[in-house]
Amino acid sequence: MNYLRTAILLAGLTALFMAVGFAIGGESGAVMALLVAAGMNLFTYWNADRIVLSLHGAQEVDERSAPELIAIVRDLSQRAGLPMPRVHVMNNPQPNAFATGRNPAHAAVAVSTGLLNMLSREEIAGVLAHELAHVRNHDTLTMTITATIAGAISMLAQFGLFFGGSRNNNNGFGIVGTLLMVILAPLAAMLVQMAISRTREYAADKMGARMSGHPLALASALAKITRAAETIENDTAERAPATAHLFIVNPLTGRGMDNLFSTHPSTENRIAALQRLAQEMGEGRFGQDFSRDESFGRRSSVPSYPPRPGSPWGQTGMRGPWG
Repeated sequence: MNYLRTAILLAGLTALFMAVGFAIGGESGAVMALLVAAGMNLFTYWNADRIVLSLHGAQEVDERSAPELIAIVRDLSQRAGLPMPRVHVMNNPQPNAFATGRNPAHAAVAVSTGLLNMLSREEIAGVLAHELAHVRNHDTLTMTITATIAGAISMLAQFGLFFGGSRNNNNGFGIVGTLLMVILAPLAAMLVQMAISRTREYAADKMGARMSGHPLALASALAKITRAAETIENDTAERAPATAHLFIVNPLTGRGMDNLFSTHPSTENRIAALQRLAQEMGEGRFGQDFSRDESFGRRSSVPSYPPRPGSPWGQTGMRGPWG
């Protein structure tokens, strides 16, 4: 049902893009908008991961520079039946993470230095499992295409303010219709983007929690990241707000109008859902093993990822760009 809903919303977003084109240029404008949308999606399909990683200054790491981080990602990937993704680290004090890539074979996960320094290993594993769930569900491509079309609608609507339709019935909706379209279309696109993103976040929370085996660890991570994101500014996300929905928690501080239409469900609701899942799984504390992973239907032993004595994660005893 979630996939059907997402497909319907994506179709609606494309139709909205065509409607803006029609408002500006009539039937030819609608056809042109459809061709542009197809071209953008094709470009996004092949280049989105590199663009997003570059925007946020993410640097790829390996077993030599980040052995513990790579070990966690490899373990979770194997448990999820996924190819090993590329792992990147963003030199950013705000704890956060995202996944990108056109498919599981070309996926990448990125975590910030703030996340590595502020969260426990178990919480980091929960966050990474959430991101790998996005990869497994092919959300990374869907959400990137959504951002591309939504951004294009806003730009096209602004273009329509200057070159909008006339009173001629063959040329769109006319002046009044065009003005209404350029005002309402970006708002509608934002609402559709919100609906798609929120649907996929809940699904990734659930699958990621089962993948790591610790719903409460993910819940704790969400609470910490949300509190920190309210006070620690993410400069790269503020400069590229269209990528905000890719992160596990909204990276925008909310100053100004950033949070008027949040692409993420409320953290309180996400935590409540994870707490219910923890009760179903019988989790009473962090580090508890479970004899069965219901998400993937096979026997498994879930690692608890305890921190090494005297070596806080991401601070000492670990080589990497975060020191």
